[in-house]
Amino acid sequence: MPFSLWLSLAAVCAMGAMSPGPSLAMVLRHTLGGGRMPGVSAALAHALGVGLYALLTVWGLGAVIVRLPALFQVITWAGAAYLAWLGIKALMAGRAGALNATGSATSRRQAAREGMLVALANPKLILFFIALLSQFVTPEMSLAAKALVVGTAMVIDAGWYVLVAVGLSHSRVLPWLQARAHWLNRLTGVLLLALALRVVAGPLG
Repeated sequence: MPFSLWLSLAAVCAMGAMSPGPSLAMVLRHTLGGGRMPGVSAALAHALGVGLYALLTVWGLGAVIVRLPALFQVITWAGAAYLAWLGIKALMAGRAGALNATGSATSRRQAAREGMLVALANPKLILFFIALLSQFVTPEMSLAAKALVVGTAMVIDAGWYVLVAVGLSHSRVLPWLQARAHWLNRLTGVLLLALALRVVAGPLG
């Protein structure tokens, strides 16, 4: 995979990880309730679940591209519509959402278990990855390239949520984020809408 194409992959993976939702709320809750390490445990377990969905999506997309190209196009458009819906939802969220999560007593094991469950119990991740990875998966893609795609999704997801857990373990960070939640939601919404348009436009070169 060319480096420029990988940078595009990394950018859209980061966009997906940073979008507010149940995953962010879960990491916030464990960080606020148990401190830095439960938050980090939740983040790493969540990344494993994301990696599993990314792996399934890469395999599935490769097969669909080869055998049912028309179905692949329909699936891609459905993924783009989902991204657009996420973007509109973020734009309408205002100050509310995951940044208002409160903490509850927790342990590393509980945090890791919930981190994995939140990822695996969210089938919408499949839709997100279909829209995302349809831009990068090709019929002739090598096993190493597929592994790079999956690894990139995992590492970026883990890196973002670990950063959230470490940052929010400092008491002054969360109020700062809460005060700017509407701007974060607006930025995320615009980026997701832009990604939806990029998906409709066709695969990246």
